[in-house]
Amino acid sequence: MCTACACGTESAQAEVIAEVTAEVTAEVTAEVTAEASAAGGTAGKVGKVYSVSGMTCGHCVSSVSGEIGMVGGVTGVVVDLPTGAVTVSGAGFTDEEIHAAVEQAGYQPAGRS
Repeated sequence: MCTACACGTESAQAEVIAEVTAEVTAEVTAEVTAEASAAGGTAGKVGKVYSVSGMTCGHCVSSVSGEIGMVGGVTGVVVDLPTGAVTVSGAGFTDEEIHAAVEQAGYQPAGRS
Protein backbone atom coordinates (compact mmCIF):
# COMPACT_ATOMS: atom_id res chain seq x y z
CA MET A 1 0.00 0.00 0.00
CA CYS A 2 1.24 3.47 -0.82
CA THR A 3 2.83 4.96 2.27
CA ALA A 4 2.50 8.51 0.96
CA CYS A 5 -1.23 8.75 0.45
CA ALA A 6 -2.83 5.41 1.47
CA CYS A 7 -5.01 5.77 -1.61
CA GLY A 8 -7.61 3.31 -2.76
CA THR A 9 -8.31 2.31 -6.32
CA GLU A 10 -11.93 3.29 -6.72
CA SER A 11 -13.05 3.55 -10.34
CA ALA A 12 -12.46 7.29 -10.77
CA GLN A 13 -9.03 7.04 -9.18
CA ALA A 14 -8.18 3.96 -11.23
CA GLU A 15 -8.91 5.85 -14.47
CA VAL A 16 -6.66 8.74 -13.49
CA ILE A 17 -3.95 6.34 -12.32
CA ALA A 18 -4.09 4.43 -15.60
CA GLU A 19 -3.84 7.67 -17.61
CA VAL A 20 -0.87 8.99 -15.63
CA THR A 21 0.85 5.61 -15.76
CA ALA A 22 0.47 5.47 -19.53
CA GLU A 23 2.06 8.93 -19.85
CA VAL A 24 4.97 8.06 -17.54
CA THR A 25 5.51 4.70 -19.25
CA ALA A 26 5.62 6.37 -22.68
CA GLU A 27 8.12 8.98 -21.46
CA VAL A 28 10.42 6.43 -19.82
CA THR A 29 10.23 4.11 -22.82
CA ALA A 30 11.20 7.00 -25.10
CA GLU A 31 14.14 7.87 -22.83
CA VAL A 32 15.38 4.27 -22.70
CA THR A 33 15.06 3.94 -26.48
CA ALA A 34 16.96 7.20 -27.01
CA GLU A 35 19.73 6.09 -24.62
CA ALA A 36 20.03 2.73 -26.38
CA SER A 37 20.21 4.42 -29.78
CA ALA A 38 22.83 6.88 -28.55
CA ALA A 39 24.88 3.98 -27.18
CA GLY A 40 24.82 2.24 -30.54
CA GLY A 41 21.97 -0.17 -29.97
CA THR A 42 21.17 -2.57 -27.17
CA ALA A 43 24.28 -4.78 -27.29
CA GLY A 44 25.01 -6.17 -23.83
CA LYS A 45 21.82 -4.79 -22.32
CA VAL A 46 19.19 -6.89 -20.60
CA GLY A 47 15.46 -6.22 -20.34
CA LYS A 48 13.82 -8.18 -17.55
CA VAL A 49 10.25 -7.98 -16.30
CA TYR A 50 9.43 -8.29 -12.61
CA SER A 51 6.04 -8.40 -10.90
CA VAL A 52 5.50 -6.06 -7.94
CA SER A 53 2.45 -6.00 -5.69
CA GLY A 54 1.03 -3.18 -3.59
CA MET A 55 1.45 -0.26 -6.01
CA THR A 56 -1.66 1.92 -6.25
CA CYS A 57 -0.65 5.38 -7.53
CA GLY A 58 1.92 7.58 -9.23
CA HIS A 59 3.87 7.95 -5.99
CA CYS A 60 4.21 4.17 -5.84
CA VAL A 61 5.55 4.16 -9.40
CA SER A 62 8.01 6.92 -8.52
CA SER A 63 9.22 5.14 -5.38
CA VAL A 64 9.77 1.80 -7.09
CA SER A 65 11.37 3.38 -10.17
CA GLY A 66 13.68 5.51 -8.05
CA GLU A 67 14.94 2.64 -5.91
CA ILE A 68 15.45 0.29 -8.85
CA GLY A 69 17.12 3.09 -10.81
CA MET A 70 19.84 3.32 -8.14
CA VAL A 71 20.88 -0.32 -8.66
CA GLY A 72 24.22 -0.50 -10.45
CA GLY A 73 23.89 -1.33 -14.13
CA VAL A 74 20.23 -0.30 -14.43
CA THR A 75 19.70 2.10 -17.33
CA GLY A 76 15.91 2.21 -17.45
CA VAL A 77 12.80 1.32 -15.47
CA VAL A 78 9.26 1.17 -16.86
CA VAL A 79 6.37 0.48 -14.47
CA ASP A 80 2.92 -0.63 -15.65
CA LEU A 81 0.79 0.27 -12.64
CA PRO A 82 -2.39 -1.63 -13.57
CA THR A 83 -0.56 -4.93 -14.00
CA GLY A 84 2.29 -4.41 -11.53
CA ALA A 85 4.83 -5.27 -14.24
CA VAL A 86 8.20 -3.54 -13.88
CA THR A 87 10.55 -3.72 -16.86
CA VAL A 88 14.20 -3.11 -16.00
CA SER A 89 16.83 -2.55 -18.68
CA GLY A 90 20.59 -2.42 -18.40
CA ALA A 91 23.36 -4.89 -17.68
CA GLY A 92 25.20 -6.23 -14.66
CA PHE A 93 22.35 -6.27 -12.13
CA THR A 94 20.92 -9.35 -10.41
CA ASP A 95 17.38 -10.40 -9.57
CA GLU A 96 18.28 -10.20 -5.88
CA GLU A 97 19.39 -6.56 -6.26
CA ILE A 98 16.12 -5.68 -7.98
CA HIS A 99 14.06 -7.51 -5.35
CA ALA A 100 15.97 -5.72 -2.56
CA ALA A 101 15.32 -2.35 -4.21
CA VAL A 102 11.59 -3.11 -4.50
CA GLU A 103 11.49 -4.07 -0.82
CA GLN A 104 13.46 -0.92 0.11
CA ALA A 105 10.75 1.12 -1.65
CA GLY A 106 8.17 -0.62 0.57
CA TYR A 107 6.63 -3.02 -1.94
CA GLN A 108 6.63 -6.76 -2.47
CA PRO A 109 8.27 -8.54 -5.43
CA ALA A 110 6.25 -11.49 -6.75
CA GLY A 111 7.12 -14.77 -5.16
CA ARG A 112 8.29 -13.13 -1.94
CA SER A 113 6.46 -13.13 1.36
